[in-house]
Amino acid sequence: MKNVKICLVGSSGGHLSHLYMLKPFWKDKNRFWVTFDKEDARSLLEGEKMYPCFYPTNRSIKALIKNTIIAWRVLRKENPDIIISSGAAVAVPFFYLGKLRGAKLIYIEVFDRIDKPTMTGKMVYPIVDKFIVQWEEQKKVYPKAINLGSIF
Repeated sequence: MKNVKICLVGSSGGHLSHLYMLKPFWKDKNRFWVTFDKEDARSLLEGEKMYPCFYPTNRSIKALIKNTIIAWRVLRKENPDIIISSGAAVAVPFFYLGKLRGAKLIYIEVFDRIDKPTMTGKMVYPIVDKFIVQWEEQKKVYPKAINLGSIF
């Protein structure tokens, strides 16, 4: 498992914090990050390989197009085996292009959505290899999901 290359992709802020909490899993693996080039991300990921993506992403076609181009370039260069995300919108082009390139996709639905799906969750659910939720109630929304409990 140490030779596996992992792409951790997500917005800065809470989504990035979620991914960072998985450190016991990724700390000894070949990895790189894709997130917003913002102070919190630069600080948290100091010393990590990081690719900046375009923001703001909220329901923006312009951002989707720009991030799809970034995803194409980054995925061609890095060729990850696994792509992991907890959202938000920047995950969508990385997941769809990553799927085409043969990467395994793992999506973790955010902690604060208990009984309603997120937009990103709905968009990637049909193509992911593992969809992880943190509340049993979320399995009503995502029946194929695996509940691993809270990351916190």
